[in-house]
Amino acid sequence: MENTLRILLTEEDADPERIAELTGYLREELLDLDVDDVTAPPGGEVPPGARAVDPTDIGALLVALGHSANMLSQVMTVIRSWLGRRHEAHESQVSLHLQMGDDILEVHKATDDQVSEAFNMFVRRHSSAGAEA
Repeated sequence: MENTLRILLTEEDADPERIAELTGYLREELLDLDVDDVTAPPGGEVPPGARAVDPTDIGALLVALGHSANMLSQVMTVIRSWLGRRHEAHESQVSLHLQMGDDILEVHKATDDQVSEAFNMFVRRHSSAGAEA
C-alpha cells in the first residue's frame, strides 16, 4: 500500500456527526482528482459489547494514489486548500494525521505557512523515494 495515503481528521470537541460531515467534504474534493479511490479504511471485527463504530475511524480516509508521479502533490494541494478554508471560516481547529508507509505527518494548530512547508517536505520525501526506486 505504498501508493496509499491514510488521512485521519479530528476536531477538538467535535461530535461524531461533525467529524463525519467534515470527512465527507474532504472526500468529495479528493474524488475530483484522478485518484484511484477515496474510501474509509476497512473496520476490524467488533468485539462483543463494544460500540459498532470506533469514533477515531469516523474521520479516516484511505486515498489510493495510483501510479501518477505527481498525484501525491495534487492530493496535498487539495488538503491544504480545504484546511485553509476551514481556518479562514474561523471554524474550530481541525487536526490532521497523514501517513504513507511509515512516514507520518501531524498537523495541529499550525499557521498556513507551516502547513505549506510541512506538506511540501512530505511530498518531497515521497517524490525522492519514488525516483530512487
